[in-house]
Amino acid sequence: MNLKEKFTELLTDIGFEKNEIQKNWLDLEKAYSKKSRYYHNLTHIKNMVKSFESYSDKLQKRNEILFSIFYHDYIYSSSKKDNELKSAEFALSVLSENIQLDRKLVFDAILATQQHQKNIVEDINWLIDFDLKILARDWNEYQIYFEQIRKEYRIYPDFLYKPGRAKALKHFLENDFIFQTEEFRSLYEEKARLNIEKEILLLQ
Repeated sequence: MNLKEKFTELLTDIGFEKNEIQKNWLDLEKAYSKKSRYYHNLTHIKNMVKSFESYSDKLQKRNEILFSIFYHDYIYSSSKKDNELKSAEFALSVLSENIQLDRKLVFDAILATQQHQKNIVEDINWLIDFDLKILARDWNEYQIYFEQIRKEYRIYPDFLYKPGRAKALKHFLENDFIFQTEEFRSLYEEKARLNIEKEILLLQ
């Protein structure tokens, strides 16, 4: 799957001009290709788009969710707490008045990737699960993931990073479920919990 083609197809579909699409793609590519991004990069977007393609028939508003996937980590700094809000605001700033898209859904969907909590909008629950699917990868892939996250937070020494990361992971375990859709729970819940428990042990 070619990410640029998928992006171009989406933006054409919702009413962007050709020259705007090219500019937006270059901006997106630049943002996700910064040297500081070891995990929150185009590979992460690609994996989410793959999940989207597998489950797009479950979605009411496919274009909104796909647009949200492309922009949900557009702004990403490990030292900031408002990445999702800034990304949501940026995503809306890209949309001119003639673009056919539910702006509130896009904004709410991107914002929901901060807390990953059950949402009343089912489409947003799918987006959350696409974002968290990495947690249920085989252990060796999961290990690569958390090593990449550690590199993104390399400005923090271990004595700060480890308790912070452990706290964030425990938060997932304290919820009744990590995943918000029935499908993802039945497929991935158990595996994700085992991976998280294992990582927490390594952090102690």
